[in-house]
Amino acid sequence: MFLARAEIRRSRGKFLMLTAAVGLLAFLILVQQAIAGALVTSFNGAIKNQTAPVLVYATDALRSPQGSIITPDWEELIADDPSVAATSRIGILATTAEIADDGAGVASSGEATVTIWGAEDAALGGPAEPVEGRAVESSGEAVATRGDLALGDTVTLSGEEEDLTFTVVGLVQDAQVNVTPTVYVSFEDFEAAQGVLNPFARGVLPSMIGVEPAESAEETVAALLEASPAIEPLTREAAADEFPGVGPVNTSFLIILGLFGFVVPLVTGLFFLILTFQKSKALTLLRAVGGRASVLGRSLLIQVVLVLGIGLAVGAALYWVTTLFEIGGLRLEFSWASVGLWAGLLLVLGVLSALASVRRVLAIEPVEATKGGH
Repeated sequence: MFLARAEIRRSRGKFLMLTAAVGLLAFLILVQQAIAGALVTSFNGAIKNQTAPVLVYATDALRSPQGSIITPDWEELIADDPSVAATSRIGILATTAEIADDGAGVASSGEATVTIWGAEDAALGGPAEPVEGRAVESSGEAVATRGDLALGDTVTLSGEEEDLTFTVVGLVQDAQVNVTPTVYVSFEDFEAAQGVLNPFARGVLPSMIGVEPAESAEETVAALLEASPAIEPLTREAAADEFPGVGPVNTSFLIILGLFGFVVPLVTGLFFLILTFQKSKALTLLRAVGGRASVLGRSLLIQVVLVLGIGLAVGAALYWVTTLFEIGGLRLEFSWASVGLWAGLLLVLGVLSALASVRRVLAIEPVEATKGGH
């Protein structure tokens, strides 16, 4: 430990620069992972955080809720299946609406693309419990995604013959669809919205059916798959994971994180390898005066652990500060699990990459000091 501290004090600038580099790389890894999670949630948050254990799509929709239409025959088939305890119609509609800010400064007044989500039963396909305000209790009320709208904001749909206005009475977290502000209303209000936007429509069909399983969600999914090839039932988790667009986002960020995870130990290992080359004369002299190779190798490993440990702590602190702000409209979440995972992984990989330097120290022969070896 004494040798490790002495070497760090003697080359303070080098070690500070390496620690800063490790900290910045760790910060980038953690923030990239947080951005990936936030981006995925902005795609499928509404699916992940809605209340129905099973969602049934039309097969032709390819698991896209906005492209799915459930006909009355399919709806009856689902409701009559013995594995189904209860059903709820769910309608989804993307449209342009006029948003009026209540003055809280969260939403900007003007036109914006929003998604209207209507559920026949809020306990079976509706949003999660609001984090602010309350749930919808009457016609004309809505729950909206937090960060996009504020309590008291109004969302107005303009039609050829009449307008329809919803007032935001509650806010839910992480419940967007396709990276758009999402407004949750009753199914009756969803039908009214369809009527305003298309006054010539005759009947409004649901986009999906929310299902309460009689037994387990997996058994209900298997039973409905056998009932008809025209419908595709998915558990809540599967529907979120297989939401269109989620796979490519996850793959892209996985590649980026993998590259970052490769760079950190590589930089650390190369730094200490170069350092051992630079101080080869001093190491040879220490061996010649009786310094044991194991002591020198242990000193090097202590330096590696200190640099990586402090650097990772700095990166985690910067990551925590970053999660206090929104980035490009995305709200990042601090995750101790991510910090622990990457800290452990990078520490192990960093130590392994530094073993080349340790092996070189262990291979030093004291007799080289009599030859002026390098």
